[in-house]
Amino acid sequence: MARLNLLEETRYEKLAVTVYPDQHTAAKKVAARIAALIKNKQERNENAVLGLATGATPVGVYAELVRLHREEGLSFQNVITFNLDEYYPMQPTAAQSYVTFMNENLFNHIDIKKSNVHIPDGTLDQDYLQAYCFEYEQKINALGGLDLQILGIGRTGHIGFNEPGSAPNSGTRLVTLDDLTRADAARDFGGKENVPTKAITMGIGTIFKAREIILMAWSQKKAPIIKKAVEGEISGDVPATYLQLSDHVEFILDQDAASLLTRFDTPWLVKDCEWTKQMKKKAVIWLAETLQKPVLKLTEEDYNNHGMAQLAVEQGPVYNINIDIFNQLQHTITGWPGGKPHADDNQRPERAQPAKKRSIIFSPHPDDDVISMGGTFIRLVDQGHEVHVAYQTSGNTAVWDDDALRFVEFAIDFNQSIGEDDSKLKTIYEDMRVFMEKKVPNQVDTKEILDVKGFIRKTEAISGARYAGVPDENIHFMALPFYETGKTKKNSVGEEDIRLTMELLNKVKPQQVFAAGDFADPHGTHIVCFNIILAALQRLKQTEDWVKDCWLWLYRGAWHEFELYEIEMAVPLSPQEVLRKRNAIFKHQSQKDRAVFPGDDAREFWVRAEDRNRETASQYDRLGLAEYEAMEAFVRYQF
Repeated sequence: MARLNLLEETRYEKLAVTVYPDQHTAAKKVAARIAALIKNKQERNENAVLGLATGATPVGVYAELVRLHREEGLSFQNVITFNLDEYYPMQPTAAQSYVTFMNENLFNHIDIKKSNVHIPDGTLDQDYLQAYCFEYEQKINALGGLDLQILGIGRTGHIGFNEPGSAPNSGTRLVTLDDLTRADAARDFGGKENVPTKAITMGIGTIFKAREIILMAWSQKKAPIIKKAVEGEISGDVPATYLQLSDHVEFILDQDAASLLTRFDTPWLVKDCEWTKQMKKKAVIWLAETLQKPVLKLTEEDYNNHGMAQLAVEQGPVYNINIDIFNQLQHTITGWPGGKPHADDNQRPERAQPAKKRSIIFSPHPDDDVISMGGTFIRLVDQGHEVHVAYQTSGNTAVWDDDALRFVEFAIDFNQSIGEDDSKLKTIYEDMRVFMEKKVPNQVDTKEILDVKGFIRKTEAISGARYAGVPDENIHFMALPFYETGKTKKNSVGEEDIRLTMELLNKVKPQQVFAAGDFADPHGTHIVCFNIILAALQRLKQTEDWVKDCWLWLYRGAWHEFELYEIEMAVPLSPQEVLRKRNAIFKHQSQKDRAVFPGDDAREFWVRAEDRNRETASQYDRLGLAEYEAMEAFVRYQF
């Protein structure tokens, strides 16, 4: 019976899928399977032939394999590896090369024979590449093929570097990279313009010959392409869908990557549900959006025809359900993000008391505050609350070199105009120019350059906060140590990051904390900064009484928006407030027109923010609620 229920739940899934609570658990499970294969082969005096992948996805697997080698004696003497791909052209010593990646994450820490390691050669003359790729295939075939192939998946659906349009029987070859793939790699190369346009990759046909294939994916940003790969039709537009043709493939996912699969996203379509308040709200909003009808116009027939008959029977009549969901949505809307003084707050997202609150807005980068919640920021100040803003990092890696030079040139001219000695500044300036002329992609800037870039972003942040109405003494620059590496790859969070955050929180003693909840941030800074805030609040809660009256609100907007059913506070913005928010964003001139790290969204940050805020308002309107120009959305986090 349990087997039948599972088959029913997964009936939309066209290949085997295993979902783990988080990527760390999943990575350990995959590493354990690899270790078991290696040991089994050792007992039979055979080689284990592994196909390996690079990128962020397999890092946890490699870390666990290294641990198993160091702590449990797992030997790799009988292991032969073939890597999926390599950029072309690419020097093996380059920081971005997959040779460097594999050495740093695995090979330098285990006892594998260097002669058993095979990674496509990105230094070869292009005239020799075709013959080289054929030889790569022959080496794999001569060993009897791959025992196990590890895969990640790109957001284009590529496996290896088999981009959309790849043939299912393709072999190892030189390919042209998709623009989105290059955009995703831009941060590693210091800008998309530095990412190679080509790569050498094993083909889909080569991958298919492996006796076992494991594709891994973590995080919410992989969820859309995982849904296409697992539930979509087989298509060259999504090369990973070809894996549906294999009987030896398994997708191993964390909950976030699996979140858009039917059994998790819309479970009422495949099974009976436990109709919690959140599930009911999600389902009714989904039904209204699917049928393009206001909530109050949904009928019993609509429920019955779309997998929601159980809800209608258990909690109907449906009109009562509709009214309940409509009221829940209505109660999220408030023009008083700090609470409306002397009002009944039973149906409002924020408390009425105290009438004037101390609020602190944590901004991971120096512009997240105004981009993501600029309208609410200004509204809080206008309504008389004591608003603080804390910029958690300097953002000094996201300023163009020519902007840094321009500001130093300004300083030199200013010194000359007031008769100050500028000889030292001129020397620094000349050193900066010499360094920049020889600078290679992602090379760490000198301290002087990092300082100038940090000063640029600091003055922009001050300008934006002042425009919102915050007094200078309430503007805090934290420069959390984890970020101040000068590299795109940051240090791990340390005690000092948490201590500095606790110190600021204890100084302000806020009733409201606003923090970035945009964990789809491709650079990873948002989630790191949030975890620091959370750790600080949880520690303070043990000793400080004020924390018990502190609410933590999450905002989004720079990268994605909350789903409508998640929103607990929606702050409407008038056309004039939208313009005020835009002007606050414009204070960040170094991020205007062309940001250093824009992600895969070609729109400027202010355009993204306005479009998302307007779409949130439009969604409320389509569901039958009041029509507003724009809305900023928040979710309360219980800690």
